[in-house]
Amino acid sequence: MLQILRKSDNLIIVIHEIYGINQHIKNFCDILSKQDFDVICPNLLEREQPFDYSEEKVAYHNFMETVGFSDAADKIKNLLAGVKNKYQKIYIIGFSVGATIAWLCSEEDCLDGVVGYYGSRIRNFTKIVPLCPIILFFPQEEQSFNVDELILNLDKKNIEVHKYIGHHGFSDPYSIKFNEKSSQQAFNEMLNFLKKH
Repeated sequence: MLQILRKSDNLIIVIHEIYGINQHIKNFCDILSKQDFDVICPNLLEREQPFDYSEEKVAYHNFMETVGFSDAADKIKNLLAGVKNKYQKIYIIGFSVGATIAWLCSEEDCLDGVVGYYGSRIRNFTKIVPLCPIILFFPQEEQSFNVDELILNLDKKNIEVHKYIGHHGFSDPYSIKFNEKSSQQAFNEMLNFLKKH
């Protein structure tokens, strides 16, 4: 588990992608902590070394076989139960599978907001009605589904959706899918969202 505790009244739980707590996630947590948040990023893979991007298929298979969405969501909900009385505000920010896990936790009443970056599997859980405000960032297109169709299905109270130029992973500067402009736009929207809520 990665923890950066600054004795803040506000906590952000970051949920990593299939690769684990890699350099992108470490840097992202560090940037958030400099915005005056306590940051916790649980290691859902329970392995020391993150997967490399070249191991995408292996990492995906590992996540689906050994972690899974419901167990991961239960771990985050248990974490929330343990910290909810220590903070005035609690947010979750997730990337890819982490965004879908964050979405699955959005019915918890102790959350003040959820941010999801390219949570493509949210499409399997569109019946969820979040109790807190949510902002979701998607790329223009995804290989496995129609982004616009999903956005139409997410037209619910509390949900704000943005679509950016680029592909899945556009906010990760270590990925070949990185899009600097889209990444910056999403980051600014995220900060505005956190300030607003």
